Amino acid sequence: MKTKLLSLVAVSLLATTATAQDNSLLYEVTGNNLTQPSYLYGTFHLVCPNDLVLTDATKKAVTDAQQLYLEIDMDDPNLQSSMMQGMMLTGGKTMKDLMSADDYAVVDSYLQKNSGMGLAQIGGLKPIALYSFMMMGALGCQPASYDLTLMQMAIKDKKEILGLEKLDDQMALFDKVPMDKQVSMLADMARKPEEVQKELASMLNAYKAQDLTSMMKQMKESKYDGGIEDFEADLLDKRNQNWIPVIEKAAKEKSTLFAFGAGHLGGDKGVIKLLRDKGYTVKGVK
Repeated sequence: MKTKLLSLVAVSLLATTATAQDNSLLYEVTGNNLTQPSYLYGTFHLVCPNDLVLTDATKKAVTDAQQLYLEIDMDDPNLQSSMMQGMMLTGGKTMKDLMSADDYAVVDSYLQKNSGMGLAQIGGLKPIALYSFMMMGALGCQPASYDLTLMQMAIKDKKEILGLEKLDDQMALFDKVPMDKQVSMLADMARKPEEVQKELASMLNAYKAQDLTSMMKQMKESKYDGGIEDFEADLLDKRNQNWIPVIEKAAKEKSTLFAFGAGHLGGDKGVIKLLRDKGYTVKGVK
């Protein structure tokens, strides 16, 4: 699945298989004339606080790195206002205009039960934004974020925080997914909460075990992605390719920790493979 909030959706989209030696969430990047190592870290953007665990190796990578790159620059002072603007439906529309009466009723009931707010209050948001409220119900807690935790650690150490892509570019990608598919995903989740909870728990267990192969397989087989797999090239592959020159430039300048959705790590078009194809040594760190 996907947190961000923006990142969560981006994180957990799809992935292909990974080799056994790549079953890790943390990777060291060396070679190809780098003067110092950099690191890749796969995040799971929204989890319950008790499930947010950083290993000693990951903490050391945060300490050793001189700067942090997230999917977007999350300490940008204009981020909140830009995000709210990008999350709103346009033309004065609300979810009532986009949903059948039955779908509207079931989603509204689910949201009120699990978040305390119904579509009367937040129905002007795009489905991609409402997804985060739906996830609160699936998790059964007030979510915590790996991305925000890493950012807070970097801020404490007075390290610069940057983004692999712009928020506007990320939002434009999600806008490519047809609205009816996004709306359908919300209704499916509201109607089958037990299935969603089971799927999410299984995926999270694989993540916590650093079983990247299993986690990616489950992402591929997810029943609640709203048809997003049809847009894998835009939402996953192209973004991975776009990130490579950003990663290369930053790693040559400073030791950097790059943290992004774990779904971007593996596979034939994943960040690990793309960097290896460029001549870098990318080694899993347990």
